[in-house]
Amino acid sequence: MTNLIVEISKYLMILLMAIYTYANFRFFSLKEPEAKRRVCGRQNRAMFAIHFLAYVVLCLKTEDEAFRSTLMAFYGAQVVFFLCYIYLYRLIYRNVSRLLVNNTCMLLCVGFIMLTRLSLSKGLDKALRQFAIVVAAAAAAWLVPYVMGRFWQLYKLQWVYAGAGLLVLLVVWAAGNESFGAQLSITIGSISVQPSEFVKLSFVFFVASMFYQSLDFKTICITTAVAAAHVVVMVLSKDLGGALIFFITYVFMLFIATGNWLYLGSGLAVGCTASVTAFRMFDHVRRRVFAWSNPWADIDNKGYQITQSLFAIGTGGWFGMGLCQGMPGKIPVVEKDFIFSAVSEEMGGIFAICLLLICLGCFIQFMMIAAEMQAVFYKLIAFGLGMEYIIQVFLTVGGVTKFIPSTGVTLPFVSYGGSSIVSTFLLFGAIQGLYIIKRNDEEELAAAEGQTAH
Repeated sequence: MTNLIVEISKYLMILLMAIYTYANFRFFSLKEPEAKRRVCGRQNRAMFAIHFLAYVVLCLKTEDEAFRSTLMAFYGAQVVFFLCYIYLYRLIYRNVSRLLVNNTCMLLCVGFIMLTRLSLSKGLDKALRQFAIVVAAAAAAWLVPYVMGRFWQLYKLQWVYAGAGLLVLLVVWAAGNESFGAQLSITIGSISVQPSEFVKLSFVFFVASMFYQSLDFKTICITTAVAAAHVVVMVLSKDLGGALIFFITYVFMLFIATGNWLYLGSGLAVGCTASVTAFRMFDHVRRRVFAWSNPWADIDNKGYQITQSLFAIGTGGWFGMGLCQGMPGKIPVVEKDFIFSAVSEEMGGIFAICLLLICLGCFIQFMMIAAEMQAVFYKLIAFGLGMEYIIQVFLTVGGVTKFIPSTGVTLPFVSYGGSSIVSTFLLFGAIQGLYIIKRNDEEELAAAEGQTAH
């Protein structure tokens, strides 16, 4: 009976995920606010149904009655969090983007389901820790739209953004903890923090501030030099995934600000040259490239992680093995860099593709907000943060599917990791702040036009 429920729920979750994803893109074609609200309501119902079905399966797969009670309590706590996050956000900010709120919850929902499944044998340690971080980060991120709306002179702090970002990166380079060949984190007490996740935000604000104030050649040279310093320090720390995100984001922000194709072409050429140089300089980069090019040649060592990832994705097929039916635990650090492989194995390829489309929907919303912002400073912030987000998604999924060499970055809101969760909440909070500013300006303009007409 349990196996039958697992099998039926697997197909129901795929169907509900497809409905949610369709609504995600249907939202963009609607003009009437009431129609958009109905679509968002449909998304909420689909998400809560997926969440419920997943935890029913997880409870059925748990034989220990006491642990099952813990699992049910954890499920209830998540439901309370999602309801509070959805409705309190609307209550605090009337003009919030409901689509981004829903997508945040959907991505977190998938993350909680997979982390719970992966830590069933370990007492839910990582899932519970992730949940605590999510609650705290969500509460802190609610302040970001308020700051964005009240302190419009943020563009004057460009050297604060640059100085703080470079200082933190230098500290990591000098005294950071090494992980898989790269210095990524620093430990404060019992807490490990990955500062580059937060410097991504200050970096975008720095570049946007500089280009908002001037686009003369001298300013572009200064900005490029400071941006290059960020990238160089990260390369010295061997955090090449993060360095790549910074580099590509800067090149495209420069292009959007100036419209100069020469800058874009030159930047991409420099990036290709730097990639070849990194390959020659760093052993762990060569190992990853060799593992990517032919993982089967050293399947028990260098190619083990990527081959296990490919086995998991291939085993799952289109419809997946079902929750707790696969073996995602065989993939090293599956809960971080390779969470997408676990989703593909147990939830199926269709479900995983829908997950990617939801990430794409977030990116489209970011770009639409960037295109509609009147102030260049806000436009560049929305574009830069959007680029960082989608590049990170691409690097994560590209790495686990062997499309590109693995870069060791996480899937935002889905993967395990406190720094990644907090920084992504702050990123989405900044985008929400820009969206609220845009909506408030539109309402004020409409009110002014109405008064003029009368």
